[in-house]
Amino acid sequence: MSHDKKRTPIVLPPGGGRPYAMGPLHAVFKADGDETRGQYSISEWWLEPYTRGPGAHTHEEDDVFFVLEGTMSFFVGGEWIDAPKGSLVIAPGGTAHDFENRTAERAGALNISVPGGFEPHMEGIAEWFRARSSADSRTANAPPSPSVSPGSGTDRARERG
Repeated sequence: MSHDKKRTPIVLPPGGGRPYAMGPLHAVFKADGDETRGQYSISEWWLEPYTRGPGAHTHEEDDVFFVLEGTMSFFVGGEWIDAPKGSLVIAPGGTAHDFENRTAERAGALNISVPGGFEPHMEGIAEWFRARSSADSRTANAPPSPSVSPGSGTDRARERG
C-alpha cells in the first residue's frame, strides 16, 4: 500500500460505520485497512447486560479501550478490573486480555487496535459469537435465565476472576 496516496477524511454520524451483529454483542468499525494505511483500526464494542466477551486471548496488536457507556470489566495484567465510563485500558501486544459487561446496564467501549488489519477477521469472529449459546454468552454473575436451569453447574463452571 503506497504511503503517497492521499487519503480521504472520514466523517461518520453517530452510529455510522460497518456493523457486525453478534447476538448480545455488537461491533461497529469506524476506520480500518485502506482508510488508515493499515496503521490502526477504530471500532466500538457494545455489550448488553451480563454479556461475556471473547475469553482471554493474546495477539501482537496493542488494544486501547476507552469506556463510552456503563461499566466494562477487563481482564488485563493478570486480573479483572471494573472500568466505569471514561476509563482507559491498554492491553499491550502479547498481553492476555478479555472484556465483559457484568452489570444490568448496556456498556460500550471504543477500541483502537494498533497496528490495523483487524477487521478482515471480523466475519469469522462474528460467526463465532453468533454460534455461541445464550448460556455461554452470559457472565458468571448473571441472574438466572430461563435457558439455564438453576443448579446445572453451567454458571459455576464458567466463573472467573
